[in-house]
Amino acid sequence: QDAFMAFHVDKVLVSKYLKTLQIGELAPDQPSIDPTKNEMLVKDFRELRATVERTGLLEPNQLFFFLHLAHILLLDTAAWLILFYFGTSFIPFVFSLLVLTISQVQASWLQHDLGHLSVFRKTKWNHLLHKFVMCHLIGASAKWWTLLHSQHHAKPNCFHKDPDIDMHPFLFTLGKKLSVELGIKKKKYMPYNHQHKYFFITLPPLLFPTYFHYHTFYIAYTKKYWVDLAWMLTFYIRFFYTYGSLLEIKSLLAYYFIFRMLESSWFVWVSQMNHIPMDIYYDKNLDWVSTQLQATCNVEQSLFNDWFTGHLNFQIEHHLFPTMPRHNYWKVAPLVRSLCAKHGLEYQCKPLLTAFADIVHSLKNSGELWLDAYLHK
Repeated sequence: QDAFMAFHVDKVLVSKYLKTLQIGELAPDQPSIDPTKNEMLVKDFRELRATVERTGLLEPNQLFFFLHLAHILLLDTAAWLILFYFGTSFIPFVFSLLVLTISQVQASWLQHDLGHLSVFRKTKWNHLLHKFVMCHLIGASAKWWTLLHSQHHAKPNCFHKDPDIDMHPFLFTLGKKLSVELGIKKKKYMPYNHQHKYFFITLPPLLFPTYFHYHTFYIAYTKKYWVDLAWMLTFYIRFFYTYGSLLEIKSLLAYYFIFRMLESSWFVWVSQMNHIPMDIYYDKNLDWVSTQLQATCNVEQSLFNDWFTGHLNFQIEHHLFPTMPRHNYWKVAPLVRSLCAKHGLEYQCKPLLTAFADIVHSLKNSGELWLDAYLHK
């Protein structure tokens, strides 16, 4: 199926493991595609997939990723050197924070590439460097990320199946239909009619310093990801030893939590601009392309947007071809646009600031829909 083709690089190896799960053959008179899926769209997408593979768009440019890693390591080193050479007064402190934040966010984009197996042709090299970048440079579990992010890609914006929208309904009410449903049931965990206001002081600045910190260690420990935990400890040992030699304990803790808050804000605005404004509901069991298009949108291309978002401004192409190296998204985008136009699918692409504003607008609309349903007698 299309999801299988999208996720796996070495399909021959994976197929060996799948043989033990085979329970029989489909009867000749049975349809091979569910009635909820668009058969012609499935056929055309598989032809597009064959074109992508034939033209080498799944082949990584390793120089691109080497230079990306080099600029991350350079910024990571520069953040410490700023404090070492210029002291720990206010201005060097702030500059060092900004440099380290940039390094951390760019490292998160690189670990995303590695987690999707799009940097090296061999899977094992992606996994090894993924542990270095995610665990050692960032301080989180690589397997934890893969576990959650794979679920997100399989069923984006599907309630109870996409962990990225588990904030509904406890912190936010998401999506038009889910918000109305929540209001009809008279459920209120938060003042959702004000969620577009408290969003600014909750999810963006606090996701990394609070929830992610706890959750990555909790999952790594409970699932016994001992190698990941060992790698993660090297981040904290390195950070507190190097920066602890320059900063007093209060300044050190402030430095740590401020850069985590800045990193979190950057990450949340970029990661949510492509999904929160889109359709959020229960799984409709649609075909692969329709599932991804309903849940994702793009942001206009520019050198800055590509760098700032880690090429997640091409979210549609990324979701359709998750193992594709990000430097090739722009090449396949016109083909995806043509496919969408042929089948009457909406291909949304908007300016960066508009995408940010749409997060707030969608939260406001969802909150108002919840309130109307909640107050309805």
